[in-house]
Amino acid sequence: MEKNAFPAPAVTAQNAKHVSVLLEEVLDALAPREGGRYLDGTLGLAGHSSALMERAGGKAFLCGLDRDPQALERAAERLAPYGENCRLFSSEYASFEGALDALNWPTIDGALLDIGVSSLQLDVTDRGFSLHGDAPLDMRMDMGSFRHENREPWMENARTVVNMADVNTLRQIIEAYGEDPQAARIARAIVEARQEAPIETTGRLADIVWHAYPAKWRAQARNHPATRTFQAIRMVVNDELGQLERFLDAILPRLAVGGRLAIITFHSLEDRIVKQRFREWSTDCLCPAHLPRCVCNHRAEVKLLTKKPIVPSRDELAFNPRSGSAKLRVVEKLPPHV
Repeated sequence: MEKNAFPAPAVTAQNAKHVSVLLEEVLDALAPREGGRYLDGTLGLAGHSSALMERAGGKAFLCGLDRDPQALERAAERLAPYGENCRLFSSEYASFEGALDALNWPTIDGALLDIGVSSLQLDVTDRGFSLHGDAPLDMRMDMGSFRHENREPWMENARTVVNMADVNTLRQIIEAYGEDPQAARIARAIVEARQEAPIETTGRLADIVWHAYPAKWRAQARNHPATRTFQAIRMVVNDELGQLERFLDAILPRLAVGGRLAIITFHSLEDRIVKQRFREWSTDCLCPAHLPRCVCNHRAEVKLLTKKPIVPSRDELAFNPRSGSAKLRVVEKLPPHV
């Protein structure tokens, strides 16, 4: 038999690998120390958190959150050597205050968000995130563990989105979250296809989008034409922008003076939200430019440590192509203005 004739083993929740993006840059930004308290709101497989604990000599304290039970299980194994110094919670990162309150932590010395889908979710086919292969449409990061208030039934998972949302809603989703110029064509194609039979699998959805794209566009596309549609549906199913907004609304009072917040984004909409919020927090006056004097009395609450986002080096891009769109922004909490 020829060498490498056997197929590679299937990727499962137990053997999935994940490369932490901008790892050294995150550690430099958070500067973990002995006795410090740190929040990892998107724990994943604990790559950033385990490195943070190691950098602090194993003597820091970590609160790790993830809504994916498979990720939490793997993270707990990786962080086991640090014992009770690492406390993990099944939680969305927007609900971080409940975890801090459970630990009786009024403030923290650093917080990290690494927003987006993990390799565990992308590579385990039956999670329904990947357009490669053919699996049941799902895309829920929490695998159905959480039920959200004020969420319409069609937002439950990827299958309900493509089979229940009307054509205008689908167009808006793909246009806004996928930033795809072919959004209208794709939405119409999805609605037409589901009239023949419900769209149940990733393979069928990817095929529908493929054929919705003009042939010339398909020939010139750098990625599969369905990439942006899958991204858009995933963001809606997991309320990714809402999660980020709610986290940013609540995090500043829980940062200690001198504490740092580091956020890695992979999507332009998420980066725009973080950039704008960091700019507001770090600005003394938010009044319109035409006013002769300040009437808002706003004072900067943070120091902006990254005027431009930190992006992966050429070496990291070569080693981990998935890091290509990553952007890291960091702020440091200032003392109260007197």
